[in-house]
Amino acid sequence: MKVAFALEMEWGLKHHSEIYAGCQRFANEAKWATSIIPNSPRVLETGSYDGIIARVGTSFHKMAQHRKIPLVNVWQNSPVKEVASVFSNNYETGAIAAEHLLGRGLRRFGFLGHNRDRADIQQLDGYTETLKSEGYQSTIFKFNRSVIEGNAEGWEEFILQLKKWIKGLQPPVGIHATSDINCRYLIEICKSLELKIPHDLAIVGSGNEPLICSSPYPSLTSIDKNFEEVGYQAASLLDEMMKSGKRSKEAKYCQPQGIVPRQSTDSYASDHPKVALALRYIAESANRRIKVNDVVNAVATNRRTLERNFREFTGRTISHEISRMRIERAKRLMMESDLSFKELSAELGYRNSDHFYKSFLRAEGQTPSSFRKARIKN
Repeated sequence: MKVAFALEMEWGLKHHSEIYAGCQRFANEAKWATSIIPNSPRVLETGSYDGIIARVGTSFHKMAQHRKIPLVNVWQNSPVKEVASVFSNNYETGAIAAEHLLGRGLRRFGFLGHNRDRADIQQLDGYTETLKSEGYQSTIFKFNRSVIEGNAEGWEEFILQLKKWIKGLQPPVGIHATSDINCRYLIEICKSLELKIPHDLAIVGSGNEPLICSSPYPSLTSIDKNFEEVGYQAASLLDEMMKSGKRSKEAKYCQPQGIVPRQSTDSYASDHPKVALALRYIAESANRRIKVNDVVNAVATNRRTLERNFREFTGRTISHEISRMRIERAKRLMMESDLSFKELSAELGYRNSDHFYKSFLRAEGQTPSSFRKARIKN
């Protein structure tokens, strides 16, 4: 089989290259002959291909149909509807962002995304519906992509309106932005307003672009949208179409890998001062074997009252929060270091590596080694 990938690799974007990596992984298994081609219908006029995976535009789709070439689309904003497609599950991405911010004790929320972008619309749905299920709402700021692309028409007005929106928020607030670069625009404005990240605003991005996320301070918590799996599943779908001779119009969705926690959400908030103190103490003590009484003593209050307030404002028990924070710290250490599981167990205050293994499996539904293998790509 001779298969072409028209993925606009010349843009140099991470999600394009990850989709290509997934496509190529399947191609190697299937022993396809592959080519990277420009995303232009003119290239199809002379080329001979058994199938194509592409970011499908209208003219490209028409030419592929004319040449009777099986085609799978991986561009969610494609104007073409009658084509087989594979995407990341953006609804689930939004839900993950909401769950992460809720887990930080936040009770006020914002959303930053693009107008008329299908992925962003789905992300917003997942985000707001997850918040709504817990009794919360989100304030929303949406803008056109044109203000940050090309000639950046309207950039100055965009900055003014974004600044006005931020001024209207009541800290502490959790914000989900649909791309990591939009998080950086947001953080720059927060700095100009002397707002602290993550204490005033905790921010979750999307895409997990390593260079954008890693620096400058604060590093960005982001969601890995699993684009390599998108590529792999697109290739698998194309393989089925080429073998069967049937054309599909279905859309498949791949689950995101999950959240990659970093400094931009490394704080814990609550409108109740004692609960806020307890959350911070638990977070700062995630490497020690603390108990509920340790938290009560650190906050200097009555245990029964603190437990009641803690459940009321977080929806969890103090004991559950202690366990959860240790697992959160474990996940971060696994992604940011090459410590062995024995070293991790000692760092996190577990009795031994077996205790850590069982605790992680119970909390996450997978082993620590599976978690690390799935998420360390860069």
